[in-house]
Amino acid sequence: MPDGNKHSIQISIGSMSLSGDLDIPEGTQEVVLFAHGSGSGRHSPRNRYVAKVLQKAGVGTLLFDLLTEDEEIIDEQTRHLRFDIGLLANRLIGATDWLLQRFDASNSDDIPSIGYFGASTGAAAAVVAAAKRADIVKAVVSRGGRPDLAGDEYLNQVRAPTLLLVGGNDGPVIGLNQEAYDKLKLLKEDEKRLTIVPGATHLFEEPGKLEQVAQLASGWFGSFLKQHQSSRRRGQEKLGAAT
Repeated sequence: MPDGNKHSIQISIGSMSLSGDLDIPEGTQEVVLFAHGSGSGRHSPRNRYVAKVLQKAGVGTLLFDLLTEDEEIIDEQTRHLRFDIGLLANRLIGATDWLLQRFDASNSDDIPSIGYFGASTGAAAAVVAAAKRADIVKAVVSRGGRPDLAGDEYLNQVRAPTLLLVGGNDGPVIGLNQEAYDKLKLLKEDEKRLTIVPGATHLFEEPGKLEQVAQLASGWFGSFLKQHQSSRRRGQEKLGAAT
């Protein structure tokens, strides 16, 4: 397991390097990776606020830039890469693999439960990555996201319990999230939820609204990531007793 708490890190994915901030509280067994939205990055004040709430709850966080500095410059002009869901999802998967390599693969107690927190187009990337890494990703939360952009193919494959958070005043996005929710076919009713935050707009900038988002996300990750860890420990105990 990585030593210490907060680190500014470089994530190597193939020939490229992405900047990030990794914060893992002592003794934690859960880590949430953040997939930011359109035109945003690891310095997003909204995501950083949510990350701090998760850290206080004992959950590790990894905020990182989905695009390189050169790609950011291009995207500022074209606004194309931020909607390339396949590219963003592959970056998220690459960051997940990079993170897991930092833990002791020979010690199952050391491997954390992984969750994704996605915003805007980053939510679609989180859905696609969760579908592709169903054996690893154990919970997903979307804030003002566009999970519909993941497409039916991947929404239908998601196995990680998924919470969709939408502002009550974010009209069109509510409908798009309802469509995405209905396509999460593999999830039981208690494993998926669409929550409308009354009085909130797309960025949850109104007083107290982002706090609600952070608490709801913390509860979701706390429940399902810790639940996964408990189930894994029980399985190991049974295996140990049998041998």
